[in-house]
Amino acid sequence: MQLSFKPMQVDDEKPTQQNLSRAIDRSANERTFLAWMRAAVALMGFGVIIVRLRVVQIPVQYRLGMGWKLGLIFSLIGLATVLISTLHYFTVRRQIDEDTYEPSDWLIFVFSSAVGLLGIGVIYFIFAGAVSPSSFVVPD
Repeated sequence: MQLSFKPMQVDDEKPTQQNLSRAIDRSANERTFLAWMRAAVALMGFGVIIVRLRVVQIPVQYRLGMGWKLGLIFSLIGLATVLISTLHYFTVRRQIDEDTYEPSDWLIFVFSSAVGLLGIGVIYFIFAGAVSPSSFVVPD
């Protein structure tokens, strides 16, 4: 009895440069998406913290504060960031696969403007709370 083995055909082809480049681009897109998710979670967390800090203050007189509004805005912008970044991730992934990727300036401008406005709101919130007699920021 004679055994006959056929040599296995091994695919010695290395991944093409285009496939490797596409994999690198996809990985960068995923890392960017995760960074947007971290930013969204941080914004929502800041919203909760702002609301909770406002509740801690001792009220001298009842007045409707702005803290809950600022906290709500932080949370809504965080939620919008989740939605927009998810849509952007899938758009960029499709563009990478089709080799038609063009970076978008509008998304950076909109997000930077929103975070800048939130920063202005936080500064206002801090100074508006500092002038009240029940504030912990102003020493007696």
